[in-house]
Amino acid sequence: MKKKTCSILLGIMLAATSLLSACGSATGSSATAATTSTSAASDAASSEGTAVAGTGIAAENLKVGVIYVGDENEGYTESHMAGIDAMQAALGLTDDQVIEKTNIPEDQSCYDAAVDLASQGCNAIFATSFGHEDYLLQAANEYPDIQFFHATGYQAASSGLSNFHNYFTKIYEARYVSGVVAGLKLNEMIESGKITEDKAKIGYVGAFPYAEVISGFTSFYLGAKSVCPSATMEVQYTNSWADMSAENEVATSLISNGAVLISQHADTTGAPSACEAAGVPCVGYNVDMTSVAPSVALTSAANNWGAYYTIAGQSLVDGTEIPVDYAEGYDKNCVNITPLNEKAVAEGTADKVAEVEAALADGSLHVFDTTTFTVGGKTLEDLIAEGGDYAKYADYVSDGYFHESEVGSAPAFDIIIDGVTAQAQ
Repeated sequence: MKKKTCSILLGIMLAATSLLSACGSATGSSATAATTSTSAASDAASSEGTAVAGTGIAAENLKVGVIYVGDENEGYTESHMAGIDAMQAALGLTDDQVIEKTNIPEDQSCYDAAVDLASQGCNAIFATSFGHEDYLLQAANEYPDIQFFHATGYQAASSGLSNFHNYFTKIYEARYVSGVVAGLKLNEMIESGKITEDKAKIGYVGAFPYAEVISGFTSFYLGAKSVCPSATMEVQYTNSWADMSAENEVATSLISNGAVLISQHADTTGAPSACEAAGVPCVGYNVDMTSVAPSVALTSAANNWGAYYTIAGQSLVDGTEIPVDYAEGYDKNCVNITPLNEKAVAEGTADKVAEVEAALADGSLHVFDTTTFTVGGKTLEDLIAEGGDYAKYADYVSDGYFHESEVGSAPAFDIIIDGVTAQAQ
């Protein structure tokens, strides 16, 4: 197995990292990209929404190519690398059966990388960043006998290709759980007299105003609010997926604006570092942040990409159908939170986390339950009934909740709900 840089080294080396993208693109989708092909994606996400992988490939003949937007020194890519390692171990692949290309920009370089991997005999090629999708699609059209897999995208269903697939996780579930951890910390601060109920303000360091980020901070806020009803949240964007300096500055700005707890959808340790210096609790993303914020980091929402990579690889070996769109959460062990920092979390947090995770896994709790939030004082159902801009969400809302990453794998929730203020773009 290949050795990846450990998380502690990751925290140190991120200072030199400023990548273009993690799950999205600075020049990529708008916040509503996932909603632009709702009908096709809805079909793809159904039980019939699968594409034939073809004849099974003996494990010893499987060759996997991976296109990463970053490298092991950036949290998002490091988590994908760990997932590929998990697949390699599960399928018993040798190192020469896995070819990894790092730091591939979201431009023609991605197509070139895919062609090179094809020329090296790869029969499965994965790409991990939103802006890779168009280039990977181009390659998929030209190499129909190779299976292509793209993380965070939305065009597989509408492409009509049987060898192109989109995948993601229901990371919003883990963000909800990490929000519960944050809300319990706010309650502790209120009970101790450190803050009053009306000062329970969260600051959120967002990368871009895309659906993926909005879905993430909304689910985090709903988790916090489920245990701390007075919580509010302010969001500021860095307009970069990985800019340590900008993330540090935004976190500092939010703290100056009265935020008493910080979270993030950005890929470096910039925000946790600012929180450690200020003594402000924080919740991270992708990796454990206690290496840089040992006294204030509570936990981080994280993806377990290995679950999907193993499923995809096994499907290729078995010759079974592969979903056009795939996104799962706690029920399939695709998401989690990093270990709770017992030095920083509120008493009773572990028990509450276990309760919430179990409810998410068995389907009795839905993150985007429409009875738990309003928009301009109205329910989402009422807004949809009124038509206008909200009519586009009709296919997503039923049974009392917004079916995030179920109509299609890519996040689609891009609504600013009451209690949240977001920086204008």
